[in-house]
Amino acid sequence: MEDRKLLFFDIDGTLLSEKTHTVPQSAKEALKKVKEKGHLIFINTGRPISTIDQEIHNLQPDGYICGCGTYITYHNQVIYHHQLSQERCREIASLIKKYEIDAVLESKDHVYFNTNIKNKFVQKIKERYTNNGFNVSTSENPNLFFDKFTIWFDHNIQEFRNNISQDFDVIERSEEMWEIVPKNHSKATGIQTVVDDFHSDLDHCYVFGDSFNDESMLRYVKHSIVMANGVQVMKDIAYFVTKGIEDNGIAYALEKLNLI
Repeated sequence: MEDRKLLFFDIDGTLLSEKTHTVPQSAKEALKKVKEKGHLIFINTGRPISTIDQEIHNLQPDGYICGCGTYITYHNQVIYHHQLSQERCREIASLIKKYEIDAVLESKDHVYFNTNIKNKFVQKIKERYTNNGFNVSTSENPNLFFDKFTIWFDHNIQEFRNNISQDFDVIERSEEMWEIVPKNHSKATGIQTVVDDFHSDLDHCYVFGDSFNDESMLRYVKHSIVMANGVQVMKDIAYFVTKGIEDNGIAYALEKLNLI
C-alpha cells in the first residue's frame, strides 16, 4: 500500500497516563481509526515485552519494539532479538551488588530486582509489577538472562560506568536514574529494522514520545511528535508539539497530521 504509514508510540507519558495508568479513551478511538485506514501501529518502548500493561495490549498494535530496540515483534512473530550472554548478565548483577546500586534487569520473560532494595521508587515498581502479575524474580536467579537494565543510585558510580561503557550506552534519565542499553540499539535502530522489514521509507514514519529515551527516534524520523507534557528538550526537536496526554493529545495530533 503506497500511502501506508508506520506509527511508533512510546508508552509512559505518551499513550499511558502516568497519573491514571490508563490510555485516554480519545487515544483508543483514534488508534482504532488509524488501523481502519490501513496504517500500522507499533509500540516503541524502553520496557521489555514482559512488563507491558494489558491496557497497551488491548490497543492491539501490529507490533512491538521493546527494550530500546533489543526485541521486536510483528503480529506476535519475533523479527529481532539481541540477547546478552549469560556470563555478562551475571557480571553486571555482581557489579550492581558491589557498587550498591538498585536495578531492574529486564528480559522478554522476567524482570529481576536486587534482593534488598534501598530506593523507595524501585520498591514501588516492584510492587506494581508483582500486583500486575508480571514475572518478577531476583537477580540471584541462576537462570538470570536480560536484554537491558535500568539503575538508580545516590552516590558516585564512575567505576561501574567505566566497566559497562565498552558494550553499553547510558541514557541519563535523571541525576539518579540511568537506562542502560547494549551498544548499537535504540528506539531509532528498532524503527530502521521495521522499515527495512517492510521495504518502507522513513518519510512514511511518525513517532510519538515525551522523554529523554525517545530522543533517538525523535531525531531519526522527520515526523516526530512530542506531547505537551513532555520535556522541553524533546519539544525543541519536534516536528509537531501536540496537546498533553490528559488533553487528548494523541487524537489531536493524528487529526492535525491527517492520519485520521
